[in-house]
Amino acid sequence: MSLWGFLFKPQMFGFYLICFFLLITPVNIGVVPKVSRLKGIYRIGPHNKDVLSIIFGSLLGDAHGEKRLIGLGTRISFFQEDVHIEYLLYLHKMLSDLGYCNPKVPVATIRLGAKGKIRKIIRFSTWTYTSFNWIHDLWYKDKIKCVPECIGQYLTPLALAIWIMDDGAKVGKGLKFSTNSFTYNECLILVKALSDNFNIKASIQSAGSNNQYIIYIWKESMNDLVNIVSPYIIPEMKYKIN
Repeated sequence: MSLWGFLFKPQMFGFYLICFFLLITPVNIGVVPKVSRLKGIYRIGPHNKDVLSIIFGSLLGDAHGEKRLIGLGTRISFFQEDVHIEYLLYLHKMLSDLGYCNPKVPVATIRLGAKGKIRKIIRFSTWTYTSFNWIHDLWYKDKIKCVPECIGQYLTPLALAIWIMDDGAKVGKGLKFSTNSFTYNECLILVKALSDNFNIKASIQSAGSNNQYIIYIWKESMNDLVNIVSPYIIPEMKYKIN
């Protein structure tokens, strides 16, 4: 068979069609696609268990929910001092991988603190979702963050680990949560959730200021606590439970 006869065999047409589409399809190598800003009203749930665990665990710490003044929906904002940058980047990566925030890696910014002290802060926020409004309504009363009575439904091992990384501190052979901004009754709700969900024994103690409290995890429960949260604690935060 001649070369021309081979090239024009019917069996070769499929090969030629594939080559044609490869030639006309643009390929962008090393180009980061532009993030589309979808309006909050079009971002609807449902949200999976991990996302809710990240949000609820973070709201027990320093994160806050923000209902947007312009447009519809709520976003969740996260921030830490730059000494805990690895923890914040861990949160950002989880939410970014799930499509809940801008994939651009946050960087530290400088702000002036009390008595002229320079502070480095790293922060990021989720996209705005109308399907986050119920979370804001649960957590905020008259613009004040409060512990929802149903917190036990959302206090998963991942949420507990995030709460520890965000607001926990090793104290002697136990661990404390800095729950200073929550009322005594709200701390009672959290102590009950720890007991009901994980059989962890904890007590409420004075934080040293009027109407401010901390939650202390008893040393008898530390082994159980470590076993529950260890899979989710990043290496830089292991010191809080070791």
